[in-house]
Amino acid sequence: MGKLIRCLTRDATVMALFLDSTDMVARAEQIHQPSAVVTAALGRLLTAASMMGVMMKGADDSLTLKLAGGGPAGTVMAVSDSRGNVRGYAQNPIVEIPLKPNGKLDVSGAVGTEGQLWVLRDNGAPEPYVGCTPLVSGEIAEDITSYYANSEQTPTVCALGVLVNPDLTVQAAGGLLLQLLPFCPDEVIDQVEQNVAKLPPVTAMLARGMTPEEICALALDGMEYDVLDTYGPEYRCTCSRDKVLGAFAAMPAEDLLTLPDETGVAEATCRFCDAVYRFTREELEKMARDRTAS
Repeated sequence: MGKLIRCLTRDATVMALFLDSTDMVARAEQIHQPSAVVTAALGRLLTAASMMGVMMKGADDSLTLKLAGGGPAGTVMAVSDSRGNVRGYAQNPIVEIPLKPNGKLDVSGAVGTEGQLWVLRDNGAPEPYVGCTPLVSGEIAEDITSYYANSEQTPTVCALGVLVNPDLTVQAAGGLLLQLLPFCPDEVIDQVEQNVAKLPPVTAMLARGMTPEEICALALDGMEYDVLDTYGPEYRCTCSRDKVLGAFAAMPAEDLLTLPDETGVAEATCRFCDAVYRFTREELEKMARDRTAS
């Protein structure tokens, strides 16, 4: 289970969130078994979605991040509920490309830079809110920052990191989100900029054993603040057999009869958790008959 805390300065001018997402990104790696660079890309997007998700107000609200940059990883998706629980996938989980000259994983090379970041917020309204911004780097943190600046006019600092071991397991993953709220004075802005400039990389702080509370204290150094919320988010899929049946129910009756293979079984695989749901020809024929009768 991860740990996410949300803080607010006592003058209500700066909000800070930090998430240790190591466990959730490790779970995503276990499920999807991607290459190292795709683990880094998916892990960053899952971390960002979790932090953005807890800012949703309704208990049943959800947030979806869709990154389509034209790179070999294809579309990368992450979905969060309002407690920060996430699920996600990359369209092409195995991408093998050279490291950057500095020895870092080339996330932008995997996801691409010629595309867009989509943000969908579903709060139960007839239509979800949809925001979109062109990618600025494909490194994801900068793209989240650009989204907030251009789509929500909220000055934001986003830092994301995923450290992948040589055996492709996840050593550390996390993210920091700082937002300047309306009427933030210049001296506070200056203090935030100074603090951010001194912060080590997210994964370096986590690798040292620093807690979310200690990292937020560094980010908000020189400011009085309170911890508003603490969450224990995890990688959690919401798929079920009933939901698959609901998807089948939207299909024409004649199309249902084409789903079984030569063994008489139809399979549906969840993109988020790789769960496989099997349905017999008899079940689908009954569903088609019921549809026709109604």
